[in-house]
Amino acid sequence: MAMNDSVNILNSAYLAVEYIDSFLPDNPLQQPFKNAWNYMLDNYTKFQIATWGSLIVHEAAYFLLCVPGFVFQFIPYMQKYKIQQDKPETWEKQWKCFKTLLFNHFFIQLPLICGTYYFTEYFNIPYEWEEMPRWYVLVAQCFGCAVIEDAWHYFLHRLLHHKRIYKYIHKVHHEFVSPFGMQAEYAHPLETLILGTGFFIGIVVFCNHVILLWAWVICRLMETIDVHSGYDVPLNPLHLVPFYAGARFHDFHHMNFIGNYASTFTWWDRIFGTDSQFIAYKEKEKKQQLISKK
Repeated sequence: MAMNDSVNILNSAYLAVEYIDSFLPDNPLQQPFKNAWNYMLDNYTKFQIATWGSLIVHEAAYFLLCVPGFVFQFIPYMQKYKIQQDKPETWEKQWKCFKTLLFNHFFIQLPLICGTYYFTEYFNIPYEWEEMPRWYVLVAQCFGCAVIEDAWHYFLHRLLHHKRIYKYIHKVHHEFVSPFGMQAEYAHPLETLILGTGFFIGIVVFCNHVILLWAWVICRLMETIDVHSGYDVPLNPLHLVPFYAGARFHDFHHMNFIGNYASTFTWWDRIFGTDSQFIAYKEKEKKQQLISKK
């Protein structure tokens, strides 16, 4: 009975969104995107699209999303939004991070990406434009992937902080006490595999078109680069996402090497009390701000 009620609620929500969507003006970018998509299908094989297309999407999204945070270090006005103002970025650290990223991307992640085509073939995941889900379905699927990945990340990340394991794997990621955007995927190869597994679970559950693979890659990179940016910028649109953790939440984890283990949302840390030190820190910070205003 409860299952039927849940299905009915979801169907009603879907119909409501579909009804609202019918009143929205046509997206002027839809036709150019459709033409580009069909051109891709006509000129490249599914293997090329799944493999090299996925690699290009990942690399382009990763480094383009890193650009704002990289530029912020050269803008004096933005320094007031830097969370750890006493620890500025250095060229030495950024260059070291970049070299490790290239190794991880091409020797760890690329072999995994090469399996994308076989994954789509095994599960009969379509590539055709006509099979592409509507935008609101894609948004819901990405949110579902984020919820699943967040749960996986919380428990495995917390495990990697165990005193018997930490120094062998996760310590690499914590080399930078004050994180910056490009450092989001700076990690031991084993950590890339362990925590990266959570990314694929949502794909297995929700994927009904190859576009979800790329949409979820972009969403996940957008989130992880934001929380590692080191800047708590106002009017950040990601703060509109319910229970979103954000840069200040994760920056505290890098400062203290404990607590705030979740990747995207705050609920697991709240349930298990692993955000208690962060809450106390925020309360202390608020008191100091009040005193300074007097």
